[in-house]
Amino acid sequence: MQKRAVRLSNHRNLVDIPCKKVLTSPKETNLKLAALNVRSLCNKSFLINDLISSFNLDFMFLTETWLDKNTGNIVLVESTPPNYKHESEIRENKKGGGVSALFRDNIATRRLSFGVFSSFEYVSFKIELKQTPPLLCIVMYKPPQHSQSFIDDFTEMLSVVCTDFDGLVITGDFNVHVDNVNDKNAKELNGVLETFDLIQHVSCPTHNRGHTLDLLITKGVNIHNVSVVDVALSDHFCVFFDLSVSPKPPPGPAVVQRRQINESTRAQFVEMIDLENASGANVDEMLNSVTSSILNVLDAIAPMKVKLRKHRQKAPWRNDDLVRAQKQQCRRAERQWRKSKLQVHYEMYKGELYAYNQILCRTRERYFSEIIGSCSSNSRVLFTTVNRLTNPPTQLPIELVCTPKCNEFAVFFNDKVQGIKKAINSTTHITIERPPTHSKLTHFIPVTDQTVQETITRLSLSTCCLDVLPTRFLKSVLNSVLPSITQIVNMSLQSGIFPEALKTAVIKPLLKKSGLDPTVLNNYRPISNLPFLGKVLEKVVYQQLTDFLLLNNSFDVFQSGFRPHHSTETALIKVTNDIRLNTDDGKVSVLILLDLSAAFDTVDHGILLHRLQDWVGISGSALSWLKSYLEDRKYFVEIGSCVSDDMALTCGVPQGSILGPLLFNLYMLPLGQLIRSNNISYHNYADDTQIYVSLTTGEYGPVDSLSHCLQQISAWMQNNFLQLNSNKTEVIIFGPQKQRERVSSYLHSLSLKPSNQVRNLGVIMDSDLNFNSHIKSVTSAAFYHLKNIAKIKNIVSKPDLEILIHAFVSSRLDYCNGLLTGLSKRGVKQL
Repeated sequence: MQKRAVRLSNHRNLVDIPCKKVLTSPKETNLKLAALNVRSLCNKSFLINDLISSFNLDFMFLTETWLDKNTGNIVLVESTPPNYKHESEIRENKKGGGVSALFRDNIATRRLSFGVFSSFEYVSFKIELKQTPPLLCIVMYKPPQHSQSFIDDFTEMLSVVCTDFDGLVITGDFNVHVDNVNDKNAKELNGVLETFDLIQHVSCPTHNRGHTLDLLITKGVNIHNVSVVDVALSDHFCVFFDLSVSPKPPPGPAVVQRRQINESTRAQFVEMIDLENASGANVDEMLNSVTSSILNVLDAIAPMKVKLRKHRQKAPWRNDDLVRAQKQQCRRAERQWRKSKLQVHYEMYKGELYAYNQILCRTRERYFSEIIGSCSSNSRVLFTTVNRLTNPPTQLPIELVCTPKCNEFAVFFNDKVQGIKKAINSTTHITIERPPTHSKLTHFIPVTDQTVQETITRLSLSTCCLDVLPTRFLKSVLNSVLPSITQIVNMSLQSGIFPEALKTAVIKPLLKKSGLDPTVLNNYRPISNLPFLGKVLEKVVYQQLTDFLLLNNSFDVFQSGFRPHHSTETALIKVTNDIRLNTDDGKVSVLILLDLSAAFDTVDHGILLHRLQDWVGISGSALSWLKSYLEDRKYFVEIGSCVSDDMALTCGVPQGSILGPLLFNLYMLPLGQLIRSNNISYHNYADDTQIYVSLTTGEYGPVDSLSHCLQQISAWMQNNFLQLNSNKTEVIIFGPQKQRERVSSYLHSLSLKPSNQVRNLGVIMDSDLNFNSHIKSVTSAAFYHLKNIAKIKNIVSKPDLEILIHAFVSSRLDYCNGLLTGLSKRGVKQL
């Protein structure tokens, strides 16, 4: 029997036919909204927070919040779930009233005002939705007593908003019995609604006494699923409704990789880790071998799991077992009440709600107490914690959380530094004779396990996404990995090579201050985070380098930054004392504060390495290590779960590093020599340089020398790729008033414009050196933080309050208070 031939296909004969895109109209999305007269938000903040989360609301409108200026913000923060924000209006000068709106932060809104009306309170904002005209939302509260002007006021506002907006949502407690067709006030209100073609959607009682007081009024929007539910939080019922729109799509769930690390993980890790076989021909191979061994163990005991992190988040204290158990009790009691409709079951449900609220309060207090207690010496963490308790979170706009925007930030930060370097035109070369170096640092000394352990223990808990082990976990299992870390450190020191894997920085954009436009890239500063192991290595080198510099007096004698026993206070006391002595001698002093643009970022690596060799005496493998540390660095920008491409760092000392500030000090060594050669007094603190002279009546030679020195400094800065910012450079004159005026006129002729007061290293200095402005500023800042701490006194313990007061208030009173010695009692009385 003959086999049947197999028919083969020739794919080359196939032609690609492009598919035609089917254009579909955007699907409508339902926003979930609710309105409630809460009758005091203060004691129900956590329950409102829970209500929003439980019903997955996009908007929650509240009336009669009864908030005041002192406690209002913190109560609103407590009421707002993660990834929500709020708008509110607080009644001034009288108790009661108040309206608020809590809503998701991925919905673009803008606060609007249409004037002040005596008969009602309101908060209004425009909601900007994709492919839909913007709609206006107004939350209103009218007090129970009828005001003859209410109809006129309401009509006046509607005449504006109905003209400007096609879509309108007005909700709140109107305190008008619209269910009573014979009620005079209801008739007047219904007449106004008919005039403006508005629809009122609530048709059943919203109060436990049987009247419809809380209304939902709309125009030009699609409202459905209106329901009135007793949520047992007030004598008013909650009005739930859906709004059909085509909004900006909510952020999709971010794909994140995470390990579940807990106490049992630590024990398993210690038992399984074995780094004795880790090896490598060089430090990079050794680091890779150790990293690989650690990852193998982690993959076995805490495998990396890919999760979808939804935009909706829960506050961390809500995961507590007690909170979840009490929440279940509430749900059971609620189901029983809604099934039986009995008053006794209603009271039982309210009791469970009260207990749930109390547990939430205690759990939240314990959560923040643990943070405050463990970070009592970390002012940054304390500030962040207090800010979380008293202010709404500041988050980047959701449209920035994407890879293209990350790349845009990365290019922007790079171009900004390169632009500064390109703008520096060095036309005059300044030659400075360097002092002889008698001692040499040719190599760094290997360290012991004990030294590395002490170094790791003293470093902060800050961690980086590039760390193979989170810092807190690393410290808990340190004994099991310490020998390998020490080996990596010593291989790096002896070979003069800084590991390649530790040269990458993670940059996170941070708004320079609240209120700035978040869409403008120039309003952000780059916050750099480096791998923890790299910081350990830096700290070891920092200590040895500092010991060498101190032993050989290599620091500039008037450099106060980043060296032991020298601070901003010692710098300011030195400068202030010199000025006071000159004043006692009847002389006038002129002080110039120099400002540099992005000084740490434009440092030239070649010049820095020559300076370390010629001015400091570093050579051999020590110099090779520092060269390796500086070169071939890169960074990427991270926003949420999105990252940019890598960008090369070709100049500057590493941001967020331990060695960076010290290396910058050494880079600036010739500047002191230059200033001294002009017979000018000076003092440096990192990139803050101040130069000053004294002169007698009618003597202007020192001012001419100061001006000449300033020109030389500018030229030297250009030679060293540093940009002197003349717009932010400040001048101030000290001494008798009449003499100050004469010197001021002469300074103007030299294009130097003196001020009556300047900010010098955080202290406001005035021409009379009475520090009145500084004392007022310190007092104001102390009261601001004291007021914030007072807002949270009921949710933190007394010991924690003491920690916060010392961190935020006492520290400000103590800062540079040596400058106030000798002032009158009247002057310092405010402090």
